[in-house]
Amino acid sequence: MKNTIFLALVLVLSTFSLTSCAASSGSVQSHGKPSLRDQVIESGKIRCGYLAYLPGCIKDPNTGKLSGIGIDVMELIGKKLGLKVEWTEEVGWGTMMEGLRTNRYDIVVTPVWTNANRAKLISFSKPLYYSPVFIFARKGDRRFKNHWEQINDPKIIISTIDGTTGELIARADFPQAKRLSMPETADVSQNLLNVATGKADVTFAEATNAHRFMRNNPEQIENINPTKPIRLFAACWIFGRDEFEFKSMLDTVLDEVINSGAMDKIISKYEKAPHEVYRVALPYQLPK
Repeated sequence: MKNTIFLALVLVLSTFSLTSCAASSGSVQSHGKPSLRDQVIESGKIRCGYLAYLPGCIKDPNTGKLSGIGIDVMELIGKKLGLKVEWTEEVGWGTMMEGLRTNRYDIVVTPVWTNANRAKLISFSKPLYYSPVFIFARKGDRRFKNHWEQINDPKIIISTIDGTTGELIARADFPQAKRLSMPETADVSQNLLNVATGKADVTFAEATNAHRFMRNNPEQIENINPTKPIRLFAACWIFGRDEFEFKSMLDTVLDEVINSGAMDKIISKYEKAPHEVYRVALPYQLPK
């Protein structure tokens, strides 16, 4: 009897020892695969998907060279972590999450907006910056300045692109207004052009895209309230669900980049007009 109890105790202790060793050698997820953090560290590289979208990612049409806020920050983080940044695949809005699911790349580096639908499918880093969305009307049209409620009228036409945030804003905030709807393949500048040419009364646009249009088409449109965006979205990197250790690693280094002032310098490099994007607030207060 004593021998039986002794053997059972030895088996329990052995099992505990093996489990402890496995846990100390690296994190294993519930489905048996190493965590994304461990895979990245072991391979020595981060495989990055990207899509060309200002100001997060800019692709030179002649050389293919990538730049932009998301690109520069990832290159800096790669250096800090001692990891090679591999630009694995150019993706689209409709395919970027599928590529994460099928493990074609580890992360999408073009910062994308957080929303409820995406949160059910993927994980987000902490914000690199915030993207304000404003209301734009024809130059000199002051009907809606400080009177957004007047947009919610059957006589008013809002230019939107199917499936975009602008369409969601129109449906949620101004359901009585008419919509000039365009297919999801339309360029965002088409919304602004519709307003400039009188086909629509207003549209919704990020400051970055609107300022680029205004530089090429001066005195055509204007922001009806530059100090009050109708929406504000966190712009984050995305990666697979439940990758908490990978997120913790990235967020820790992002904090270092933001708190050191490096993020502000990178944003300033790509910001063509003041306040095109909003900075992440610093988490401390300087002594008086």
